[in-house]
Amino acid sequence: MRLTLLPPLLALSACSLAPELVKPELPVPAAYPSPSSVVTDGDHAADLGWRSMFGDPRLQRMIELALLNNRDLRLAALNVEAVQAQYNIQRAARFPAVNATGGTTRQRIAADQTADPATSARMQNQHSLGIGVSAFEIDLFGRVRSLSEAAFARYLASEEGRRAAHIALVGAVADAYFAERLAQEQLDLAERTLADWRQSLDLARQLKSADQTSGLDIAQAEGQVATAEADLEGRTRALARATNALNLLVGADMPDDLPPPRPLDGSAVRTHLPVGIPSELLIRRPDIRRVEQTLLAANADIGAARAAFFPRLSLTTSLGYASPALGSLFDNGQWVWSIAPQISQPLFLGGQLRAELRLAEIRKSEAIAEYERTIQTAFREVADGLAGSATYGRQIDAQVRMVVSTERRMDLSTLRYRAGVDGRLEVLDAQRQLYAARQTLLDLKRDEIGNAIGLYKALGGGLTEQEDDGTQASHD
Repeated sequence: MRLTLLPPLLALSACSLAPELVKPELPVPAAYPSPSSVVTDGDHAADLGWRSMFGDPRLQRMIELALLNNRDLRLAALNVEAVQAQYNIQRAARFPAVNATGGTTRQRIAADQTADPATSARMQNQHSLGIGVSAFEIDLFGRVRSLSEAAFARYLASEEGRRAAHIALVGAVADAYFAERLAQEQLDLAERTLADWRQSLDLARQLKSADQTSGLDIAQAEGQVATAEADLEGRTRALARATNALNLLVGADMPDDLPPPRPLDGSAVRTHLPVGIPSELLIRRPDIRRVEQTLLAANADIGAARAAFFPRLSLTTSLGYASPALGSLFDNGQWVWSIAPQISQPLFLGGQLRAELRLAEIRKSEAIAEYERTIQTAFREVADGLAGSATYGRQIDAQVRMVVSTERRMDLSTLRYRAGVDGRLEVLDAQRQLYAARQTLLDLKRDEIGNAIGLYKALGGGLTEQEDDGTQASHD
C-alpha cells in the first residue's frame, strides 16, 4: 500500500453529527434604563483605555505592576496554555501517526520445530526497517472531529476567561486603591477632628478653672475626645487593611518612586460613560464570550456522543524491508507491506452510550442557562451603574451643602458658647454632626468612584491600556 492513499481516507472524515446550534434570544430588554444624565452616544466604554479612565498617575503605575505580577492573572494565563495543549493533543487524533521502526530478531529454533525432522536445531535472524500507521481512526461519522472542535472551543473559552480576569484585575486594583485613599482621608479627618476636640477640652478646663463652667462640661468634652481616639484607632486599622489588600492585588513590593496620590476630589475618574445597547455586551464582555464558547463545546460534545453509536473504522498499515541478513536488507525482493483495516460496532454496553449522550445534552442545557444568566447579570450590572451615574452627583451636591451648613452651625454654636448664651451640649452636638457629615461626604465620593469603576467593568472596559491612533496595548 502507498502512503498516497492516506489523503482520500482523511477526506472521509467530513461528516458531523453535532446538532445545529441556535443561540437563545437575549433574555433582557432591548435598551437600558437610560436617565437623561447618562451618555449613550460616542465611543463605547469598552474601547476606553484604562489610562484614560483613571487619570491618577499613582494608580496607573499600580495597575502596570499588577498586570505584571498578580498571581491570579498569572494562573489564568497558565490555564490558557494548559487548555491549548489539551486542544493540540485532541487535534492530533485527526491525523495519522506515522512511525518509523527498525528492529532485529535472533532466535533458536528447536529441531522438532523445523520443517525437516532430520534437521538439527538452528539459529535464525530477522532484520526489518519500515514506516507505518497504527490504529488510525477514519472518522466516518465525525466523532474525532467533534471532540477536536469541543477542545478548540474550550481553548477559546479559557482565553476569554483570561481576558475577563484581566478586566477584573484592573477594576479590583482601582477599587482597592480608592479604598485605601478613602481610608487615608478618613484617618486624616479623624486626626484633625481629634485635635480640634482636644482644643475644646482644653478650653473647657480653662473655663472650669475660671469658675465659668461646671465639671459636667469637662466630662462631656472628655467623653467626646475618647470617642474620637477610639474612632482614630479604627480608621488606622482600616487603612492598614486597605493597604494590605492593595499590595496583594499588585503582587509586588511598592517601588519608592511612585507618584504622589491625588485626593478623592482630584482622582480624575470618568463617572459618565457611553454605554451603547445591551446586544453590544455580547462582543464587549469576555465573560459572555467565554460562556458562548462553552456552549459551542457542549454542542460539539453531543456530536461526539451521537457518533459513538456508529461503527468505528481503524486502519493499521506498514511498509518497509525485511531480511534474514542485515547486509541484504535493501536488496531487491526484500520489500514488504501490510494493511489491516478493522471495523467495530458497539452492540451492548449496558446503556453507557445513551447515558453519555443524555449527559452531553444536559450539559448543553446547562451551558444555555449559564449563557442566559451571564447576559442577565451583565445587563443588571450596567443598569445598576447607570442608576448610580444618574444620582451620585446630585447626592454629593446635597451632602456638600449639608457640610457647609453644619460648619456654619458649629461656628455659631462655638461663639454662643463662649459668650455664655448656649451650653456645652449644643457645641458638642454641632461638632459631632459636622464630623459625621464630612465622613459621609467622603463615603459618597468613594461610592461614586466605585460605581464608575463597576460600570466600566460591566461594559467590558479595562482590557486595553490606551486607545489613541489605533495602537492599543492590552498586556495580552
